[in-house]
Amino acid sequence: MSERRLELVADRRRPSLANAAREIDRSGLRGVPVVDVDLHLHGLGDPGEVRRYIRHANLRRLFTTWESLIPPARGDPRVAGRVQLPPPAEPGASGGDRHPTAARLLRTMDELGVDLAVVFHAPLLFLAQHPEVEVETELAWAFARWLVEDVLPGNDRLRTFLYLPITDPEASLELIGAFADRPGVAGFLITALNYLPLHRNLYLKVFAALDERALPLAVHTVPNWEERPFAFMERFVGPHALGTPFYGMVHLFNLVTAGIPERFPGIRWIWIEAGQSWITFAASRLDNEYRQRPSEAPLLTRLPSEYIRRMHFATHPLETELPEREARVLFEYVGGARNWLYSSGYPSPDFDLPTRVWELPYLSEEEKRAILGGNAIRLLGLPEPVIREPGLPPPDPDRPLT
Repeated sequence: MSERRLELVADRRRPSLANAAREIDRSGLRGVPVVDVDLHLHGLGDPGEVRRYIRHANLRRLFTTWESLIPPARGDPRVAGRVQLPPPAEPGASGGDRHPTAARLLRTMDELGVDLAVVFHAPLLFLAQHPEVEVETELAWAFARWLVEDVLPGNDRLRTFLYLPITDPEASLELIGAFADRPGVAGFLITALNYLPLHRNLYLKVFAALDERALPLAVHTVPNWEERPFAFMERFVGPHALGTPFYGMVHLFNLVTAGIPERFPGIRWIWIEAGQSWITFAASRLDNEYRQRPSEAPLLTRLPSEYIRRMHFATHPLETELPEREARVLFEYVGGARNWLYSSGYPSPDFDLPTRVWELPYLSEEEKRAILGGNAIRLLGLPEPVIREPGLPPPDPDRPLT
């Protein structure tokens, strides 16, 4: 028991990953390829790096911080300050020959035990709430250029899902055309916190462009305390626990029953940051309703759950409350190991180390390896990581993958 004891970190100035490397080494995971499909950008330096890519002169003037022009999140995700964000990188801080943000991300990945990561700027998840569509499209374009032209070059352990401003289908097509083939772009991402009827004809051209290129489309969920059913909840724990799967289910139910996966089978759907239990509910509930009202989903050629089982889901936040036997049954019901992709969600307060997956008692080692890295390598067309043997020092962030 003593060898599992973690060091208590009393000094808040110490990194939140002070115990992570010890945990990874104890587990033996240093010899297992790990791909994180949802590592949030952190260690950001000068917002002027993005500002110079904003084409609209007035918006460029107003963009003074990393969250400028982005509607703020409601709630207290940091639990009254008890959970700390990593300190920001100093403007102009040296990362050697690489971008400072990339250097910070690579150091975090080494502490987490991650070989490759897909990164994303989490505040963009609230961007679709902005009342001016041009703000969403301009920031989507600017962040895409910053990532692709500044952060990712020369860092072959990093990829990104670029934010897609689906509110404006024409702007989304422009973004796909400009960036789909750029190095480091693993696919595109839309926020689930939008009120768009994505089954309507004006959005189909975007799905067609993604389908033609067989690109991944990630749907990232997020809580919203201002949603009317959640507004009467007194503490953020309720909107956070219920809100993230809620928005995922709204779009999943709509897209499946409208026949979008049937019409565009080339899109590789990935649902991020809603946990696991909601998928079982969604698949079961939709099948039950469809059997009674198949005429209301006329494009479907199979049960809704069969489309869901062809999709992929990120593990974070990993739910471990169910007994092993029940957890295995639910896991199998939604397709088993082939559908799941490891995600840390770092630096969210509830982030998961890869050891959370590695220590699940109801998974075989083959299934754990698939979830931790194998599935993402196959799905995203990633190179096989060159990993070090257990017991060796942390990997050099400058090392190439091949």
